Amino acid sequence: MASVSSAAPAATSRLIPSASGTKLSLSSSPRSSPFRLAPPSLKCLRSSPLVSHLFLPKERRSTYVAKSGFSTVSAPTCFASNHEQLKSAKEDIKELLRTTFCHPIMIRLGWHDAGTFDKNKTEWPRRGGANGSLRFDIELKHGANAGLVNALKLLQPIKDKYFGVTYADLFQLASATAIEEAGGPKIPMKYGRVDVSGPDECPEEGRLPDAGPPSPADHLRDVFYRMGLNDKEIVVLSGAHTLGRSRPERSGWGKPETKYTKDGPGAPGGQSWTVQWLKFDNSYFKDIKERKDEDLLVLPTDAVLFEDPSLKVYAEKYAEDQDAFFKDYAEAHAKLSNLGAKFDPPEGFSLD
Repeated sequence: MASVSSAAPAATSRLIPSASGTKLSLSSSPRSSPFRLAPPSLKCLRSSPLVSHLFLPKERRSTYVAKSGFSTVSAPTCFASNHEQLKSAKEDIKELLRTTFCHPIMIRLGWHDAGTFDKNKTEWPRRGGANGSLRFDIELKHGANAGLVNALKLLQPIKDKYFGVTYADLFQLASATAIEEAGGPKIPMKYGRVDVSGPDECPEEGRLPDAGPPSPADHLRDVFYRMGLNDKEIVVLSGAHTLGRSRPERSGWGKPETKYTKDGPGAPGGQSWTVQWLKFDNSYFKDIKERKDEDLLVLPTDAVLFEDPSLKVYAEKYAEDQDAFFKDYAEAHAKLSNLGAKFDPPEGFSLD
């Protein structure tokens, strides 16, 4: 998938301070986060008999009725992410979006963390997917992830503030929130994703789609079918390109700037797929179908949506019916965000 832009500068060598004043470090030392700023998870409290349940958040205490009929307090339950911290993190992400216009790159971050999933591999985390592995330098350097270090820099202060939230959940929360805040549908998300613990658990390079393969339809199917997705989901998820810009210095595609991008908002430049590239609607399908504006980007993997007979059925539908696009997109985005994830609790939980 082609690179989309953020409000963060394109240069990635400059480190920005975290919320605590500590500079980010892109170290890839084994078994640690590359940023190494977050305190240990509350999960460690689960095995400590010395910690009173009174010091745990109320949602961490559960009761059950024993066979004797008496109500008994069970051992505290610690999940991968804290529900209340996730809710607060979402509000901080909304403010980040309002001030930096980083909607596109947050969507791309969530997509690229989840999009490495291989349905033919059963072992976690080797199967890839939404597991937070994209925070490690080795995966950040994959060609398809050019520029995503900027998304991590924007999110790291929020991660520092809410240490009870996993990277895997934070990436998907930011992605879904960006869709909703840009005017898109509400995504039926669930949370509780477990993080991988080290760079040795990152997937190999080459699992994400290219923008200009020799046979675009075959390539898209190879990538999306490997993830367990179908033709309908190929088309509807491609519709997320209604947001964002492609930058030639990152993806090799697009113009350095157009009349729609030269003044930003955010860092100026790049070429967008749509005129209003911070508004989530069905303009992507309309503009690709018409192809009348040379300042709008059409990649080979975009054009093929109206060329391949099976894909064209859905592309035509979404160009005509925005409600249908929103409905199908919300379902597909939620499915994508769960690919390969290991949840704690196993069934996940909702923020609603």
